[in-house]
Amino acid sequence: MSLGSRDGGPDSTVSRGSRDGGQMIVLIIGFVLLALLVATVVVGVSSVYIEHKKLLSLADGASVAAAGSFTLGQLETSAGTPTATLDGGRVRAAALDYLERNGAFDRFSGLAVAPETGSPDGSTAVVALSVTVHPPVVNFLVPDGIRVEASSTARSRLSR
Repeated sequence: MSLGSRDGGPDSTVSRGSRDGGQMIVLIIGFVLLALLVATVVVGVSSVYIEHKKLLSLADGASVAAAGSFTLGQLETSAGTPTATLDGGRVRAAALDYLERNGAFDRFSGLAVAPETGSPDGSTAVVALSVTVHPPVVNFLVPDGIRVEASSTARSRLSR
């Protein structure tokens, strides 16, 4: 019987199989841990991406509302057409009013209106917002959260 185990008999196959089984368990545990790590990263990145898209949608709505806060500009000649003129202070106030009416400060953590919010050229409303995102699962790695910013522009134009 000992000759059978030396030349690849049934005894050597059983002992090799049990040895490989221990290595396979380590390999499987490693792959499971790697898959969990990848899934955690995907969940965290997706959370930040979705919050950015929500913030961009909010900035779009605020910029359209701010673009509607125009005043009629001065006519250069009597035959000229009136123009829509935006003031930076009014744009900022209209954006803040829009955010308050929609409950944005309750829905977003650390929502702030950036200093760039206003009207750089008198005809374009620029709204820049930022929030703090706390991604799930990996929140202990970034306890202060991740700052996400979004900006949107809208123009006022008069037509008949």
